[in-house]
Amino acid sequence: MLFDSEQHGWAQAASDSSVWISIVQFSFTNQGWGSVLANLYARRRDVGWTSKQALLALNRIFPKDDAVQPSLVFVYFGGNDSVQELPSDVGTRVPLPEFIDNMKTIGLHLKSLSEKTRVIFLSPPTVNEAQIKEYFGGEVTGRTNENCRIYSEAYLNLCKEIDVKCIDLWTALQGKDDWLATCFTLYWKSIPVEFDEYDPPGPSDAKVADWNISKDW
Repeated sequence: MLFDSEQHGWAQAASDSSVWISIVQFSFTNQGWGSVLANLYARRRDVGWTSKQALLALNRIFPKDDAVQPSLVFVYFGGNDSVQELPSDVGTRVPLPEFIDNMKTIGLHLKSLSEKTRVIFLSPPTVNEAQIKEYFGGEVTGRTNENCRIYSEAYLNLCKEIDVKCIDLWTALQGKDDWLATCFTLYWKSIPVEFDEYDPPGPSDAKVADWNISKDW
């Protein structure tokens, strides 16, 4: 996955699906070894905050001559690129035309890696300006929901142009009337289970995939 700094770095998914065994699955529960390692290695392959910096490392992270190419890559930039320019001229802002050019280059490069490589862009998200001001104080962050809208709309148009799937986070997150006070989480039970015909029964004949590990154990 290609993420900006708000998502803590870059990672890459190189397989179509994952087959989990308990020692791996449970390692991310209740501060298991998987979550500890993930925390220790966070941002160890961090290359920057914006699409401009990501572009500089693109060929090194995703070389076209690699023997093994990724099956799936998520690309998530825009939150930092869309920040308003600060008076000090020190910040993360990338002007909209440059941002779109950067994302076009990134998208076309990833699409060219292999026939099996699937690329999914995530649009810049919404911004709760009141909460940011309350937390940080003042207006020094330069983050506005309107800026994110402008960047998001241009982003979506680019994805249509280069035929890349895009998840419109800016619109989706505001689908609830109370989105400013809502904590968005992934409801894991709604995720379909692959190969559930091989899933052995757990407590009370429940499928192992449906166990709530932190609650049941």
